[in-house]
Amino acid sequence: MDARQALRHHWPEYLIEAAALGTFMVSAGVVGTLLEAPGSPLRDALPDPAARRALAGLAMGLTAIALIHSPWGRRSGAHMNPAVTLTFWRLGKVRAWDAMFYVLAQFLGGLAGVLLVAGLLGAPFRDAPVLYVATLPGPAGGAIAFAAELLISAGMMAAVLASTRSARFAPYTGLIAGLLVAVYIFAESPLSGMSMNPARSFASAAPAGAWQHLWIYLLA
Repeated sequence: MDARQALRHHWPEYLIEAAALGTFMVSAGVVGTLLEAPGSPLRDALPDPAARRALAGLAMGLTAIALIHSPWGRRSGAHMNPAVTLTFWRLGKVRAWDAMFYVLAQFLGGLAGVLLVAGLLGAPFRDAPVLYVATLPGPAGGAIAFAAELLISAGMMAAVLASTRSARFAPYTGLIAGLLVAVYIFAESPLSGMSMNPARSFASAAPAGAWQHLWIYLLA
């Protein structure tokens, strides 16, 4: 199947992938602004960073679960992540053209979601400390952030592959993935910002101009 045939037959799935990551980024932007923007009532009500991370993890985990189990998510497979798409391509589960268009859609959809939130929320979302919900290394530095991203990405993909191969656990793959998102945001985000997703990190880095550490999230 060439590029034209792929676009003709599978363009709805590509649009779903763009919309799914875009929706995820809208949720991340709204949640991040409510929890971290100076002057936010929710931030003032939760002065403990760990409590805010726990709430953010719950919100984003539920967002992931909802997207994965939605009718649209079931149609496209709800990759929402170039790392997931490339893994499935490597395993022969996705054709090369489909993988390329999935990845392109994920990058464009994520960026569109971030720009939408920037337009709606303005300075509280654009300015530090929210800074377009950019993923940045924590105080431990770039090397630790890279190692942490490598480990959590491997852990997520291993869990997804293991669950989808099991007749018993396959129906719960989305729940497992969402639970890991929640746990990682709470426990790992102080190290790397918790991305696991090159398109997600690019979507925030591009409008924020935060290019210095993007290589971590593209490679790890």
